[in-house]
Amino acid sequence: MDTIKEQLVRHEGLRLKAYRCTAGKLTIGIGRNLDDCVITESEAYILLINDIMNCGKQLQARIPDIYNDLDEVRRSVLVNMCISIPQSRFDPLREPCYLGINGLLGFKNTLAFIKTGDWELAANNMLVSRWAKQVGRRAIELSELMRKGQ
Repeated sequence: MDTIKEQLVRHEGLRLKAYRCTAGKLTIGIGRNLDDCVITESEAYILLINDIMNCGKQLQARIPDIYNDLDEVRRSVLVNMCISIPQSRFDPLREPCYLGINGLLGFKNTLAFIKTGDWELAANNMLVSRWAKQVGRRAIELSELMRKGQ
């Protein structure tokens, strides 16, 4: 296994950002053709776990005064929003959006309300955002979790 892995890395290279290979196929990693291959369910969950852990680390690093003081439910809301890819991503008529840490940090009023523990205003502010329009019911569910902490 080690020999073939080393050989494939040498031949294919390691690319951590998707690119078009010489055949025009969307490719990532060590020659993983995303146009013609699917990922397994276990691979999808590995990616999800990595995304959750990375978002949590970014939140701890960028807004520790807010994130570290939250209960687990409200922390999960911020992680969920950080990972958020709206349902409209699959609708070609609507503009997709990936929040990421920088997008979440743009919720300045919401974060200020969270910092002061004003869960009602934080939840209401979440619902009047462009993000809420894009993700629909997800925003309603997450705002209620923020409001109630359960």
